[in-house]
Amino acid sequence: MEYEQLKLENQLCFPFYAVSRLIIRAYQVDLDALGITYPQYLVMMVLWENDNITVNEIAAKLILNTNTITPLLKRMEVMGLLQRRQSKTDQRKVIVSLTETGLAMKDKAAQIPLRLMEKMKIDTSEQNIQGMVGLKNKLYDLIKLLEPIDK
Repeated sequence: MEYEQLKLENQLCFPFYAVSRLIIRAYQVDLDALGITYPQYLVMMVLWENDNITVNEIAAKLILNTNTITPLLKRMEVMGLLQRRQSKTDQRKVIVSLTETGLAMKDKAAQIPLRLMEKMKIDTSEQNIQGMVGLKNKLYDLIKLLEPIDK
């Protein structure tokens, strides 16, 4: 082939795309049981870690634009998982906080990462876990390199 750089097997992005889709598919059964989608699960994880934060803070953590996250938050509010309110100190900011329902979901969701490892048949030996942590850290390094390109 004249354009080797255009072969799918030579792309850096395709394995990331494929792995992402396959992991999300593996999560599906557990997320269906909770009644949420993967993007909603990501929002919930952000809020379980830091409740009562702004829409902008959620968007920044998830590397999304606010115009992408706002409709997602609206749907989650209708579902009773969270509530949005204007900041008392700055009317331009919208604060997002978990409802009791959203907070209670945390206990059910706590087992999802372990079940994913089981589904993937990941060896949980110390050496393998260290390798997975190393891979995760390298991916975060790559995110840091790519974020300025995205802006």
